[in-house]
Amino acid sequence: MMTTKRALLAALAFFPIFLFVPVCSSPAETKESVSETVLSNGLKVLLLENHKAPVITFQVWYRVGSRNEEYGKTGLSHLLEHMMFKGTERIGPGELSRIIQENGGQHNAFTSADSTTYFQNFSADRINVSLELESDRMQHLMLREQNFQTERSVVMEERRLRTDDSPKAILWEQLEATAFQSQPYHWPVIGWMQDIARLTLDDLKSYYERYYNPANAVLVVAGDFRKDELLSRIERSFATIPKRTRPEEQVSLEAPQQGGRRIVVKKEARLASLVMGYHVPNLREQQRQGSQDSYALEVVEALLGSGESSRLQTSLVRRKKLALGVGVNHPLLSKDPSLFSISAEVLPDRDVADVEKAIDEEVDRLQREPVGERELQKAKNKLEAGFVFHQDSIFSQAVELARYEMVLSWRDIDEYLPGIRKVSAEDVQRVAKRYLMPDNRTVAVLVPLPPKGSGPRLPGPSTREQGIK
Repeated sequence: MMTTKRALLAALAFFPIFLFVPVCSSPAETKESVSETVLSNGLKVLLLENHKAPVITFQVWYRVGSRNEEYGKTGLSHLLEHMMFKGTERIGPGELSRIIQENGGQHNAFTSADSTTYFQNFSADRINVSLELESDRMQHLMLREQNFQTERSVVMEERRLRTDDSPKAILWEQLEATAFQSQPYHWPVIGWMQDIARLTLDDLKSYYERYYNPANAVLVVAGDFRKDELLSRIERSFATIPKRTRPEEQVSLEAPQQGGRRIVVKKEARLASLVMGYHVPNLREQQRQGSQDSYALEVVEALLGSGESSRLQTSLVRRKKLALGVGVNHPLLSKDPSLFSISAEVLPDRDVADVEKAIDEEVDRLQREPVGERELQKAKNKLEAGFVFHQDSIFSQAVELARYEMVLSWRDIDEYLPGIRKVSAEDVQRVAKRYLMPDNRTVAVLVPLPPKGSGPRLPGPSTREQGIK
């Protein structure tokens, strides 16, 4: 089981070769190839036929993640994900995994800030296994005190290993906690340790009853099947689940930042690190406003950090030799407005302040000088190629449909390539000026400490320590 906002990348990497198939070559083909049905109880079903190989991916996406939690009860979404494998009225603890493995399948789950997902990949003739297992645990999950106590301890240990003992994970966690003050992205997907320790079985039962609701879920199946036949089987398995009211969607917008913020994390590590997070709108907000800024920010991401010839890679890693690596991320499909981030891992003999200055210089150049046509087209080509290659498997095709459905509609996937192609040099310059500003960002710096008991630390790179403004 996986968590954090980057859980999806881990899930995709988990099945890197699950059926290579041709993807849609034009936007119209996606709408034509996907069948959408809403059952009488509100469950939305998306079916994508692909007969290139006798396999299927079966995915249930619930519209609930850490953004739906509240102060003092963070980590509920992820802990419930763990408990979903602990049996139902019909299947005992551990039986679900055994059944899937005995039928030659692969399965897992992941929790993000915006959704919780369960999936199985099977030979096409084993699709009944998914139908039975997922419909069963959508309505008959058994939440037992003994299992709860065990899994809560497991999650706490997971947090220690993956977050508390990971300097980079702590740095990202503190960046988001500083950048978001009222929005639920303030807390980590896995939850704060003290909150996890306080969660009760009743908390989990209430959460399950509220959010694990057919009207609050999307079922996505892709692969080798006949959609009319499969839809009838889905209706027999899922339509009998009682209809309930879909939970009201939380809308919590962060107030505009009134100046730059900065935080320093001191932890045992080998290298210093730097992360900058700029508040940017999400695609859903941009569509409401009739704006194309989100697509322009995608191009900015590609220009600054996509590939060895990107601007930050060329400047910081290859030419100035300040950083071991750099990363740029634009969260296009976040439910709420999130952060455009720039990160760098500082080389041992280099100064964090110099790395920050070098990043600022590249951002400033993007704001002052219109990007050349050749460089702009190269960035667009990378985005288009990445978009197409990302759908090389039926697993990732299904994931992409669901991700869009969680935020907008699966049909909006067809707007991506046209949106990227329309971005101009003026658009790039405009969004860089509008969003990548010092007053709109939070900077988090990791100061490496020596291992405990290793003696005094030699003078290291400057970090320009400051409090949060």
